[in-house]
Amino acid sequence: MREKWTSRSAFILAAIGSAVGLGNAWRFPGLAAKYGGGAFLFVYLIAMLVVGIPLLMMEISVARYTRQGAPGSMRALNKKTEGIGWLAVSNGIGISIYYAAVFAWVILMFVLSYKFFGMSGDTEAASNLWATTIKTTGTTTGFTTISWPVVGCLIAAWALCYLCIRNGTTTVGKVVKYTVSLPVICLLIMAIRGVMMPGAMAGLAKLFIPDWRALADSNLWVDAIGQVFYSLSTSMAIMFAYGSFLDKESNIVIDTIIISFSDMFISILAGVVMFTTMAGVGMLGDMSASGIATAFIIYPQAIVQISGSPVFNMIFAFIFYFCLITLAIDSLFSIIEGISTAVSDKFKLSKKKTTLIICLVEGIISLIYVTGAGLAVLDIVDYFINSYTLIITGILEMVAAGWFFKTFKILDELNRNTGKFKMPKWWFIPSIKVVSPIVLIGLFVWNLVNLFKGGGIYGAADGYALWANIVFGWGIIVLILCSGLIIKLIVKIKSAKGFEEDSRTWEDFKES
Repeated sequence: MREKWTSRSAFILAAIGSAVGLGNAWRFPGLAAKYGGGAFLFVYLIAMLVVGIPLLMMEISVARYTRQGAPGSMRALNKKTEGIGWLAVSNGIGISIYYAAVFAWVILMFVLSYKFFGMSGDTEAASNLWATTIKTTGTTTGFTTISWPVVGCLIAAWALCYLCIRNGTTTVGKVVKYTVSLPVICLLIMAIRGVMMPGAMAGLAKLFIPDWRALADSNLWVDAIGQVFYSLSTSMAIMFAYGSFLDKESNIVIDTIIISFSDMFISILAGVVMFTTMAGVGMLGDMSASGIATAFIIYPQAIVQISGSPVFNMIFAFIFYFCLITLAIDSLFSIIEGISTAVSDKFKLSKKKTTLIICLVEGIISLIYVTGAGLAVLDIVDYFINSYTLIITGILEMVAAGWFFKTFKILDELNRNTGKFKMPKWWFIPSIKVVSPIVLIGLFVWNLVNLFKGGGIYGAADGYALWANIVFGWGIIVLILCSGLIIKLIVKIKSAKGFEEDSRTWEDFKES
């Protein structure tokens, strides 16, 4: 029997936990600072309404109807589109491997927060703490250098991930009660402190008062759409998995609205923390759109200047990095849940054993990120997956739902248990069939043009060596795009030994 969420709140909290991650805490404020504060928030809201919410609703509603993970849900729309689901799963694999490394860095900084006690006013020591400990070279030439403290934190990250999802929805439902509420509490504490700092009003003004001239910057629109797309955890198999555990009586429309706006609220709350704190210590102009730089280099400089009390600064550091830990753990285990659900569904395996094996295998692969070259490799992999394969998957999902299937059937499933507030046809269908695919195609082309403009005919990113871009960039893209073919080959081999593949489509799934 298919596992189910223990309650509606368990699903909503789990979905919020997945959507709200490290990007909300550090990338969102950085982009807001870069693009005129309120102007960025305005475009972000439009992108959420036009692209984010409809895609999120589509994934969850199809999964609830089929009670399948990403591949099975996409196969239900059309037998030829199952491979799109495996693209989503492969995105999840690539992202979770490096996300675990970032999680390990956050754990490391939490452990090292006691060092802020002796750093009051010493911004140089604070900014070097992380880089010195992880022994990064900043290039792809440091594979022989290993940071053993990071190794220990990486093991802890994967162990925590497995413990949170070892029993599926049962343990996830218990964990998210704390891991979703705790970061909100931590952010509120830091926001209150930030607002009390001198100059805080200047920070709030920069966050909320729009600079409408920024709307003329095409990069603003691209980054706002991208932030929504990445933040809501679509196109990486998560929401398919979570939707497949829903009760048939659930109200997807209301739940999705709650999830989406909770994600936005926490992003804005994180923005309040960042803007007021940075303004209070005179570093408002130093905010960066790079999450890594913000969390591990720039913000530590702010922490040591927050007050003249070393004890207070140290406690503030512990709270900040604990907050990031609670944000990171939800996102990591939700990605693994999406992968595990898809694999166990397809090959009729034990979910618990599948989850353990995935954590062990990915844990071994993620060791590449504890080397001196780890940061450079992460930068390349993150860029190529987020800029290309995630967007390709989103486009294909919408094309499959909008053009290779009768979209109104998805809308009917979506509105099954709604009361007065239903998802209107004029909003959902045009978004899925036309608007969102066009917007995402534009985003994809924009990224591709910028890549080749910066890296020449080879398409190299960020000035890293060509071989590194080929191996960790283009190589990852090829693996992800070929994932469906790889699964077909595995199925063919297993079928020769008696394995029977599930080939059901939409009309084959019965009400339960």
